[in-house]
Amino acid sequence: MASPAVDDYLKTIYAHTEWQNDPITPSVLAGALGIAPSSVTEMVKKLAAAGLVSHQPYGAIRLTDGGTIRALGMLRRHRLIETWLVREHGYAWHEVHDEAEVLEHAISDRLLESIDEQLGRPRFDPHGDAIPDAAGHIEREPFVLLGDAHIGHRGRVLRVSDRDPDLLCAIEDAGIQVGSEFVVGSPVPEGAEVAIWLTV
Repeated sequence: MASPAVDDYLKTIYAHTEWQNDPITPSVLAGALGIAPSSVTEMVKKLAAAGLVSHQPYGAIRLTDGGTIRALGMLRRHRLIETWLVREHGYAWHEVHDEAEVLEHAISDRLLESIDEQLGRPRFDPHGDAIPDAAGHIEREPFVLLGDAHIGHRGRVLRVSDRDPDLLCAIEDAGIQVGSEFVVGSPVPEGAEVAIWLTV
């Protein structure tokens, strides 16, 4: 099942549980991909038949080991490209997600390896998401979502969601970036409580 659509499904399923524990449902997957639920149902059946996901009708969707490996490969591509666009081509962090969505399906493994080497094998992308290495290993620090942290919690910003470019701009305008020291209770842009992850 070599196709960009399959890769997008697997990457989205993986990303859903990367920063929280609830598995993705078909309706949530449809919303994340902007696709009709009926189309998602058909594709999930194909993914299950190919051994890439496990799924019972009306239940959650989980990646198999094979699906996880393939999803991590796509995340590696996406996040290396985002990092490359920011560092080498002057993109702002709110501009790279959509560009990377296109390029991740187009570049060769050889070019990806060259980009990784050129960038010095980065471990994190501009939004703080961990970049899997070529073997599929990925590392993360313990974290807490800003909205779940208690008042007075001190931590470092680990990750900022890249899903809303306008919110990314507002967070940047507020002087918050990956690596910033943060005390919960400080004013943050509206919506940031569900878009910022801190060290515990």
